[in-house]
Amino acid sequence: MMVYMKRNVFHWYNKLLGLLLLCSCLCHMGLTVKAQKVESVSLQHNMKIGILVAMEKEYNMMKNYFSDGNIIVKQCGMGKVNAAVGCAEMIREHKPDMIISMGCAGGHGEDVHIGDVVVSKETAYHDVYCGNKSVYGQMQGMPSRFLADSTLLMKALQLDAKIKPGLVVTGDWFVDSKEKMREIISHFPDAKAVDMESAAIAQTCHLMHVPFISFRIVSDKPLEDEHASQYYNFWDTASEETFRIAKQYIESLINLNKEK
Repeated sequence: MMVYMKRNVFHWYNKLLGLLLLCSCLCHMGLTVKAQKVESVSLQHNMKIGILVAMEKEYNMMKNYFSDGNIIVKQCGMGKVNAAVGCAEMIREHKPDMIISMGCAGGHGEDVHIGDVVVSKETAYHDVYCGNKSVYGQMQGMPSRFLADSTLLMKALQLDAKIKPGLVVTGDWFVDSKEKMREIISHFPDAKAVDMESAAIAQTCHLMHVPFISFRIVSDKPLEDEHASQYYNFWDTASEETFRIAKQYIESLINLNKEK
């Protein structure tokens, strides 16, 4: 009887230890074990905003705009893994009230033009397939599309007519051919933009319960281009004015204009 009791106590001790270790790992990663959805962000003057960009060119454009210590601009690198790791690190280190994925993207649709800004109503992967029991682009166990925070979306739509809300699709592919773009659009005909980071950042924010939106300036339209010539021309001619609308958006979020 005594041996049985010792084994039973040892069994539950191991279970408890395992649970504590799991919770410790989740806390270290910045994750919290809770099921409820994130409430729409409440805009306040002193809130902290995390901005993620992929490339050095984008970082150099954005960092010149912001000296406020509550606005953190971080270059994460190109692609889904770099984006997810960079997002998790920013959340763990800085604990921002929201994350904004900024940069450029390829555009799609008759109403989308180079220099316009596509803001994500939702994001999805264009290069994920988990079998016929999941929607194309859906990572198993995750939403088929990651919705943007409603307040962040509303503030973006108040800027000007160049803002185009819609679906942003993401994959580890630099789209430099009409054939590849047609393949993507065959799965996502409603896509307004294609990039290499937004959905990965959206998934990380979903897991870590942080409000998110993607804010992407259209650098090229792959269905109207050859060998990404529009994309390279965009960067040859891009100036700080090209990204000024991003500055206006951040200012609208923290009401900086009220002080001027």
